[in-house]
Amino acid sequence: MKKDISYEEAVSELEAILRHMEDDEPDIDSLGEQLKKAKELIKLCKDKLTKTDNEIKKILDSK
Repeated sequence: MKKDISYEEAVSELEAILRHMEDDEPDIDSLGEQLKKAKELIKLCKDKLTKTDNEIKKILDSK
């Protein structure tokens, strides 16, 4: 997975994976890969949120 993906793109991909799992009978062979990708996307989103939170705190503390 590319690391320069935006937060919004990652969330969209997560939503697509979720919709596929809810709407379709997931193929047992691809289920593991989908879950692995979802895990990576969740980590990426969490990291971006943490980084943004830290940047905001620094800005607010610098006043």
